Amino acid sequence: MKKMKLVMVGNGMAGVRTLEELLKIAPDLYDITVFGAEPHPNYNRILLSPVLAGEQTIDEIILNPVSWYEENNITLHLGKKVVSVDRKRRIVRAEDGTEAEYDRLLLATGSNPFILPVPGKDLKGVIAYRDIADTNTMIEAAARYKHAVVIGGGLLGLEAANGLMLRGMQTTVVHIMPWLMERQLDDVAGGLLRKSLEDRGLKFMIGAQTQALIGDKDGRVMAVQFKDGTEVPADLVVMAAGIRPNTELALKIGLHCGPQNRGGIVVTDTMQTVTDPRIYSVGECAAHRGIAYGLVAPLFEQGKVCATHLAEFGIGRYTGSQVSTKLKVTGIDLFSAGDFMGGEGTEEIVMSDPFGGVYKKLVIKDDKLVGACLYGDTVDGSWYFKLLREGRSVSDIRDKLMFGESNIGDTGHEGHNKAAAMADSDEVCGCNGVTKGAVCKAIKEKGLFTLEEVRKHTKASASCGSCTGLVEQLIMFTAGGDYSATPKKKAMCGCTDRSHEEVRQAIRTPLPDGSRLLTIDGVYRHLEWRTPNGCSSCRPAINYYLISTWPKEAKDDPQSRFINERSHANIQKDGTYSVVPRMWGGETTADELRRIADVVDKYKIPTVKVTGGQRIDLLGVKKEDLVNVWKDIGMPSGHAYAKALRTVKTCVGSEWCRFGTQDSTQMGKDLERALWRMYAPHKVKLAVSGCPRNCAESGIKDVGVIGVDSGWELYVAGNGGIKTEVAHFFVKVKTPEEVLEYSGAFLQLYREEGWYLERTCHYVSRVGLDYVKKKVLEDTANRKALWERLQFSLDGEPDPWFEFDKASVDTRQFDTVATV
Repeated sequence: MKKMKLVMVGNGMAGVRTLEELLKIAPDLYDITVFGAEPHPNYNRILLSPVLAGEQTIDEIILNPVSWYEENNITLHLGKKVVSVDRKRRIVRAEDGTEAEYDRLLLATGSNPFILPVPGKDLKGVIAYRDIADTNTMIEAAARYKHAVVIGGGLLGLEAANGLMLRGMQTTVVHIMPWLMERQLDDVAGGLLRKSLEDRGLKFMIGAQTQALIGDKDGRVMAVQFKDGTEVPADLVVMAAGIRPNTELALKIGLHCGPQNRGGIVVTDTMQTVTDPRIYSVGECAAHRGIAYGLVAPLFEQGKVCATHLAEFGIGRYTGSQVSTKLKVTGIDLFSAGDFMGGEGTEEIVMSDPFGGVYKKLVIKDDKLVGACLYGDTVDGSWYFKLLREGRSVSDIRDKLMFGESNIGDTGHEGHNKAAAMADSDEVCGCNGVTKGAVCKAIKEKGLFTLEEVRKHTKASASCGSCTGLVEQLIMFTAGGDYSATPKKKAMCGCTDRSHEEVRQAIRTPLPDGSRLLTIDGVYRHLEWRTPNGCSSCRPAINYYLISTWPKEAKDDPQSRFINERSHANIQKDGTYSVVPRMWGGETTADELRRIADVVDKYKIPTVKVTGGQRIDLLGVKKEDLVNVWKDIGMPSGHAYAKALRTVKTCVGSEWCRFGTQDSTQMGKDLERALWRMYAPHKVKLAVSGCPRNCAESGIKDVGVIGVDSGWELYVAGNGGIKTEVAHFFVKVKTPEEVLEYSGAFLQLYREEGWYLERTCHYVSRVGLDYVKKKVLEDTANRKALWERLQFSLDGEPDPWFEFDKASVDTRQFDTVATV
């Protein structure tokens, strides 16, 4: 049977989701061709703001790489804008002349940004914020210019402003309405959001009306002028004042579209255009029953319905969406649904804690919940939305309504775990319509253990990401057992049924005779290990647990470490090694550089590279030369090979920089000298920035320190690895001594409680930031005790490059004729 031809114009999230749904139910029905105007495959447009802020890369937000199209036999034309469609001959034609025939045509052309029709809108430096090209333009501008103005105080505008500020620009947000995000928040929540963003350094002009953009002699924007005659400087102006359905092609080929400013391509409940039933449309360009949706969830619902009709199943109708908005704006959780503004005939229940950054407003009419607005604490948003959709009376739970789902009735879980209390039919991911039951079923049947695996199999948390925490709860609760029962543990390895926590606890607990477990073999015997000598997974973990729990008593076993830690250098793919000497806070001297250069020449080291951690890496060192290389360099080990403190990255700070508020270089050197021999469950990286411009990238480190006028801000549990994790604000302190104490206490807590190979971000995610704050911030005695224990552990720790015997380094391994 000859396949039909399906052509899709547009390569965005809604359109590609439609193809994914179609391929599930009718994989062999069509030969599919896709035209995308951008040169990129399908990517998550929602995550452009983390790319702008430097928290993610373009590659990390790609949803469907080019290989996905190839695997599904889809012909992909990137960077080709479709300019015409011959509806009689059923041929699509791109700007460069590329043509494709179709039996069915799917228009998923998305939306265009609204550009204010003011004088100067065509000046250089005036851009919209809609795609990867816009994002790259903003990143380039931030590196060259100082002043930015963002027009529009909605989600997109605030994310753009925050990203530009994080890249060092002085940023002003211009918003004509009385408060920020007026479509998603009421005036109180909008005011809290503004205050929070002002505290971070953003400036706002609320109620200001842009009259003109003023250019310089070179035709680049230099200022924004307002209706009252005032001006603000602007080297970059970002238009984020809303979007309009992209109906250019549809109008050109004679399809019926709604009113110019609010309508899109008019479609039926089957997502077919009313003009031509062979042509379908989904996404922001489509207008269904007079509404063009801009949120992800309804667009994906449209895609699912459209796929069933393209598959010729003839079932399913899209009848519109009742939407809620759950967002994370610059790290602040927001939720709204229904008639949250209230008004005549409604009642309001309000809880406001400005100091704690929490605001909740519930609107009730005729004993039914009709609206909700949440700021800071949105954990019960999905439950409120469920009540709103069901339209049930809340008179019986009115007195507890504000305190959330866990306080209503007898859930059998005492409110301790929101994931456990949810019904299987409750929605977890609003964007993709994924229920708890679907997530748990996938976890159990497919043996999923990671967030990425769950995203791949269910799409939950794969779009806006606001449900990530809930999905992680479900993974922890479900993996390995019945999610209606107590969660089952995950064994350390195949040698035992014991979990990491059980092993750590056994090592901490004195034996009946008062003695302690101090050796790996002792642990194996006491815990009745199935494999007497363990394996390559459990031996390094237990070795670490012993030396971190009982420093100076338990003896490090080098043979239970990974090869890099046994050799004290990073082995490379060709069998040679990498040597990274320590440079305190990234600072070096001419003498050190001369010694490095001499070593490179003497031992014919092929590559010398500056690392991202502000050090110098010597690559291609032969194993037999390692000892002499270390000796001739005469610098301490950088521990670049170890589960230990790697680097403390710094900027030049107040000593040299005209923006610096604190001496970040000295602070970084002090931290590194205090912590440099610290072994940990995984590698640890620190950074110290001398001002909020954050040039040392403190926001993605295990501990990040940022200098401010009145002292230092500490951030914890960041990660710049495969999956970027932004660090959590931890505490503000006044003195360098406090920076050392609080940072050291946090790291010692992680050292004592973290599981082997668990980064700080995963440790904090597991135990909760509130728990860490309670142990370190709220309990002064415990904080000081943690810091003292860390100093005790590190006191006298040897440098493995120079104190071979003390560090138990067997130098026979560097002899080319010996084996160890």
